[in-house]
Amino acid sequence: MSKIDRLSGCRDWIDLSFVERERTPRQLMEVGIRLHLADLSLSNTVQEMEKFGVDRSQKVVHDWVHKCDLQPAVDKEPNHVALDETVIQLDEYRYWLYTTVDPQTNNILHIWLYPTTTTALTERFLRELTEKHNLDDAMVLVDGAKHLQTALRQAGLRFRYEKHGNRNSAERISRDIKRRTSSFSNCFSHAKPSTAESWLHAFAVWHNATN
Repeated sequence: MSKIDRLSGCRDWIDLSFVERERTPRQLMEVGIRLHLADLSLSNTVQEMEKFGVDRSQKVVHDWVHKCDLQPAVDKEPNHVALDETVIQLDEYRYWLYTTVDPQTNNILHIWLYPTTTTALTERFLRELTEKHNLDDAMVLVDGAKHLQTALRQAGLRFRYEKHGNRNSAERISRDIKRRTSSFSNCFSHAKPSTAESWLHAFAVWHNATN
């Protein structure tokens, strides 16, 4: 599916209930949100919006994305869950990005940032994951990281070491996020972790709605 097709798809996942008085038509606000989440920087999104006669600042578009408070859907029952952990840069600081994906649908199930990586934090992530979704019959696909396997074991989740195969779905998404965070200086430069997490959740909703 091309990016332009993904932009013209269903918009039901965008909730603009936060809007009270906004001089930009809601339909064009939706376009701006989808453009930014699809792959455009804030500056390029502003340039595209100008083609529709909308002159708004980068901060305004940024605020649209974050005020939507987009969150991935819950209550899924996947057969398999691909778990990936990688490092992304937030200014000069390194953060560990945890991502779980249903390889059958390629949907992001849960995603979060942590300032470090430990077995305890991994357990916290898994606890949040199991609170959101039913993993009673799921097999978690994980790489060879010992702390990940230890946390899965302590959480009582079934897991299997898988270097490639279905786990590639989570790795592909992690690579895309790393590319976005490294190139979008106007999105992740000087951003608080909470702002980055808000964007990640919005990205997950966009990804799930359009993949």
